Amino acid sequence: MSLEVSQLCKNYGSQKALDQVSFEAKPGRILGFLGPNGAGKSTTMKIITGYIQSDGGEVRVLGNDALSNSKKVANLIGYLPEKNPLYSDMYVREFLNFAGGLYGLSGNKLKIRLDQMLEKTGLIPEQHKKIGQLSKGYQQRVGLAKALIHDPKVVILDEPTTGLDPNQLVEIRKMIQEVAEEKTLILSTHIMQEVEAICKDVVIINQGKILAADSLENLQSANQQIHLILETEEEMELAWFAHLGEVHFGQKGKKEIRIQISDAVQARKSILKVLQERNLSLVNLSQFKKNLEELFREITK
Repeated sequence: MSLEVSQLCKNYGSQKALDQVSFEAKPGRILGFLGPNGAGKSTTMKIITGYIQSDGGEVRVLGNDALSNSKKVANLIGYLPEKNPLYSDMYVREFLNFAGGLYGLSGNKLKIRLDQMLEKTGLIPEQHKKIGQLSKGYQQRVGLAKALIHDPKVVILDEPTTGLDPNQLVEIRKMIQEVAEEKTLILSTHIMQEVEAICKDVVIINQGKILAADSLENLQSANQQIHLILETEEEMELAWFAHLGEVHFGQKGKKEIRIQISDAVQARKSILKVLQERNLSLVNLSQFKKNLEELFREITK
């Protein structure tokens, strides 16, 4: 296993930021690290990368104890924080050359790696521009290149697509997928569509505790109950449909009811019977399954 986090704890005074956090990340599989603001995502990532200390637990990177050997493990990890730390007055190539030097690269080895990163991140046309002159999308590319300059085995990206336009988002997402083919990659994001598009594993954290840790496929399969949305011109009562399963009013008040069911065919027959008996005018009867965003809200609420 490339990254193993076990029983991680962190307190800020009386506030417990992390409470026995445990999960694993595997090479070649992007892990989506999800949670509401203040859930403990950034604290976890900062401990893994050695920016802050934990109050207990264990982190192993390629078998190395990351908590007691943070300097040794630093070269194995590439980290792009949410607030991309760039020097706006430096030129792109100059900055990446500086970053590579911090990781001990020099001479021809640094030049080769620098050229590779500029090409991989599409920064060759921008390499002689000042970072402050670049768009948000290209600045994110610079941050990604910095995180990869030393060829780390584990890459941690904290909200790498925040503030990007749709075209930039697609380009950065493609780069992330390419990087993950040969590395272990953790992606922290609030964009559920992004997780569904590129992640294979998911960890959900809230109030410092892990609430779910599984493959995206397993998580969705285990929570794919069928739901029906019923809308009528008249107001309805929940009791009329309680025999079908869990029911509650929808976004349109008493004129819309959502029903969680197990047998869609039988439920539709029963609903139509109720409509006929109650002389209700049908506006809409549709079927859906929960997407990741709905599962996330259900798990973390």
